[in-house]
Amino acid sequence: MKNVKWLPTYDYNLILSDFRCQHYERFGSRKAGVTNSSSRHCPLAQYIVTNYNHKPMKQSFIVFLSFVFFLSGCGAPARSSEPSASIETIENKGSDTIVNLALAWAERYQELHPEVRISVTGGGSGTGIAALINNTVDIANASRQIKPEEIESAKANGSDPVEFVIARDAIAIIVNLENPVDELTLQQISDIYCGKINNWRDIGGEDRPIVRLSRETNSGTHVYFLEEVLRLGEKENKTLFSTDTLLLPSSEGISAEIRQNPNAIGYDGLGYVTEDMKVIAVARDASSPFILPSAESVNSGAYPIARDLYMYTNGEPLGTIAAYLEWILSPDAQQIVAELGFVPVTP
Repeated sequence: MKNVKWLPTYDYNLILSDFRCQHYERFGSRKAGVTNSSSRHCPLAQYIVTNYNHKPMKQSFIVFLSFVFFLSGCGAPARSSEPSASIETIENKGSDTIVNLALAWAERYQELHPEVRISVTGGGSGTGIAALINNTVDIANASRQIKPEEIESAKANGSDPVEFVIARDAIAIIVNLENPVDELTLQQISDIYCGKINNWRDIGGEDRPIVRLSRETNSGTHVYFLEEVLRLGEKENKTLFSTDTLLLPSSEGISAEIRQNPNAIGYDGLGYVTEDMKVIAVARDASSPFILPSAESVNSGAYPIARDLYMYTNGEPLGTIAAYLEWILSPDAQQIVAELGFVPVTP
């Protein structure tokens, strides 16, 4: 032991201070990016400082210290000087009819373009258009066209809505599977929803009261149904929903009520129709054929309750938003439209 050269006491603490407990920081529970030079925060270093005056400890200390310095130099992960790629964010809000489609598009597009993040929320067409008017969203989804008064409000607020047709949809008239009624004319549907027809026996069904289901008033589907079905597309027609119509906040809410209520009638986008509900064939009038909704009957114009689905931007889109909308109209994205039960706008 005579050949061992001892370091002075202050050197032990100085070396430990410079070491900064790097070994403990990598393998302990310290918060990343936070460094403390005092050995009192490292249990291993504290033990060494406390016991270094004992000769057995001194004999092994230099060997140990060399070893941990080797670990601290070789074990630390290399840090790249390259800056991380910037993330582009697109805010997309509006129609509940479109929300599942928009979510599927966003998921697929982010797989193709990891540098883009797309936030999708519903709330109804009116909510999305209001957000566009207030400049708080990049893309507004709508299951109806923007109204002239909404365009005026947008321009007064410095916005300039630009319209894109991104898919087509049929509004299906749906009832419970137990309901024997299979066919209705547009006039009969209008009479049901305005309260002129209140019992299923009046239209070939059982002696049961009709329970009317509708989306809420901020829904684009509600507005379209009011204007094109209740009012039969007549501009001067002021027919309103019966006051006992149940207003539900989502397409899923209507579907759930239809499944459990044999007296209910509702309407929903074709993409929300499932096998556990009955779809009614609809005729324009008593002399016209009764047609079920489908991609074919929508594209041919045979089904009478069909519409376009829209996205709106503030002015002509540029950059990331323009690229996203261009992709939405591509065959890849339009295939997702068909998979979800909507009607593609491009082959």
